[in-house]
Amino acid sequence: MKLDILAFGVHPDDVELGCSGVLINEINKGKKAGIIDLTQGELGTRGTSETRFAEAAAAAKIMGVHVRDNMKMRDGFFRNDEEHQLKIIQQLRKYKPEVVFANILDDRHPDHGRAGHLVSDACFLSGLMKIQTTDEQGNPQEKWRPKYVLHYLQDWYHQPHIFFDISAVFDQRMDAVKAYLTQFNTTDPNDKEPKTYISSPDFLDAVIARARLFGKRIGVKYAEGFITEKALGIRSLDDLIQNET
Repeated sequence: MKLDILAFGVHPDDVELGCSGVLINEINKGKKAGIIDLTQGELGTRGTSETRFAEAAAAAKIMGVHVRDNMKMRDGFFRNDEEHQLKIIQQLRKYKPEVVFANILDDRHPDHGRAGHLVSDACFLSGLMKIQTTDEQGNPQEKWRPKYVLHYLQDWYHQPHIFFDISAVFDQRMDAVKAYLTQFNTTDPNDKEPKTYISSPDFLDAVIARARLFGKRIGVKYAEGFITEKALGIRSLDDLIQNET
């Protein structure tokens, strides 16, 4: 299946927190979108690989994505090396996305930045015909390079290069985030797992606040921000969000 957009997240829930609003928006416009989680999030303080898998499937259904895969790389210990780059290249050549979303390039969590660079490097290398890969049946894959790689925002503050209005789908976006019942806003009095910052209501409050802040920057209620590695252009001023002055 060819996808218009392929979103990579090193942990299940990264995509939901970083770019699910844009994914939902584009799916509603008829685009085909998929998600690839690099790891199972097995080093997370709360939950298990099994619960994260079920939560990721529930979130995918809420977002309406056409495919969601997990590459089962080692959480915390994967590397941006030839072995892992080739695995990403196989996925890029399989789905042939026009646009790729990836983790931020520098962040508090070392997995985020390492995954961002891994996906970015693989997107470039995937366009080189002399790098040979095969599909699941052992057939040679054709080269493929996405037109754009956009990095969604995570823990540390970065100045976004581009904002997307997600106001119309914000509630659906937050429903996808909240599908991670073991991770976020856990209020079950019988919950015996360790308490963490992300399991407190404060964390989701911060997620909502950032979306409001990004929205304010472009004159809408909610927005998501991205960093680009190359300049973006438009063909018409009509494509700009028009705000009253």
